[in-house]
Amino acid sequence: MFTIKLLLFIVPLVISSRIDQDNSSFDSVSPEPKSRFAMLDDVKILANGLLQLGHGLKDFVHKTKGQINDIFQKLNIFDQSFYDLSLQTSEIKEEEKELRRTTYKLQVKNEEVKNMSLELNSKLESLLEEKILLQQKVKYLEEQLTNLIQNQPETPEHPEVTSLKSFVEKQDNSIKDLLQTVEEQYKQLNQQHSQIKEIENQLRMTNIQEPTEISLSSKPRAPRTTPFLQLNEIRNVKHDGSPWTLIQHRIDGSQNFNETWENYKYGFGRLDGEFWLGLEKIYSIVKQSNYVLRIELEDWKDNKHYIEYSFYLGNHETNYTLHVVKITGNVPNAIPENKDLVFSTWDHKAKGHFSCPESYSGGWWWHDECGENNLNGKYNKPRTKSKPERRRGLSWKSQNGRLYSIKSTKMLIHPTDSESFE
Repeated sequence: MFTIKLLLFIVPLVISSRIDQDNSSFDSVSPEPKSRFAMLDDVKILANGLLQLGHGLKDFVHKTKGQINDIFQKLNIFDQSFYDLSLQTSEIKEEEKELRRTTYKLQVKNEEVKNMSLELNSKLESLLEEKILLQQKVKYLEEQLTNLIQNQPETPEHPEVTSLKSFVEKQDNSIKDLLQTVEEQYKQLNQQHSQIKEIENQLRMTNIQEPTEISLSSKPRAPRTTPFLQLNEIRNVKHDGSPWTLIQHRIDGSQNFNETWENYKYGFGRLDGEFWLGLEKIYSIVKQSNYVLRIELEDWKDNKHYIEYSFYLGNHETNYTLHVVKITGNVPNAIPENKDLVFSTWDHKAKGHFSCPESYSGGWWWHDECGENNLNGKYNKPRTKSKPERRRGLSWKSQNGRLYSIKSTKMLIHPTDSESFE
């Protein structure tokens, strides 16, 4: 900029000097060599000005290049900062996903702790009742012993009485120890429950919302709080004059059968409505003798069908593996015969049975591929439109390959050494 101003200052001087020289030429005639030297001086002045202008332009270019380099450096720093920020954003998202998974696991543990607390509370109450009864018996025995001692002061204590007192005292001590152990476990469970509640509250403070609905075909639901059926709760029904133990009943869809492994293990529902007796109870019954499994079906046209199997049921270590052989019945293509069928739920999948409980809903005995028959699926009302929806529900596949929705089901067991059956 300085060079340009200098040039603008020099050029008028050169032009003015040239005009003065021209005017002087009119006044006096100078020799030819002198005029030539004057023009040479003008050229030198002009060349010097142009040279200074070139140096100024060169400095200006260098300065502009330095400014452009500074701008590029700042842009590179901005790009690096933006990249680092994107990496931090990705890490925050991953941490958020992990926190959601942790929250879900904590909720599952919380429900398990709740169920264990209820079960321990029930056992504690029963133990307290037994303790009261034993104390009453001990008190009665002490009164009897006191009367015997008062009536026969000189007679030595009978050995049987002494052993009975010792036995009662041992029983009382054992019950006290057991009650103390149960109380300690109950306190520990309550502490864990409080800790889980506190962690859940802290997670809620971070405004992270858990998914309210989870698709049946993608992720499982959180465990429900359906209370377990008690061990002494068994419903017997009459068939051909002999009692059968009812282990499953579906009639109206009032009970959600898409339950957890824990609930399928110990049972859920109501004996006067829809229920599942529980795999552990079924196993404890059938391991005592040989049993027959009977399945009764009724479709929405009130057509009734049945089928009976001789069967074997494994324990929890085998995932309650079921092996059946057909005896009689009018339902074809029922449970696969002569195969080891493994029981699975959405939260407990046996190896090799990856997506059956998620795709079909409910817990059931599956083989190496998902079948079309599932008595613990979702209860669908009549006129369910799509075939996939019917397949995921309570359904049975006929011999001709047509899929029928089922209105009601019963699963019953009966020992083979009892009266004859159909």
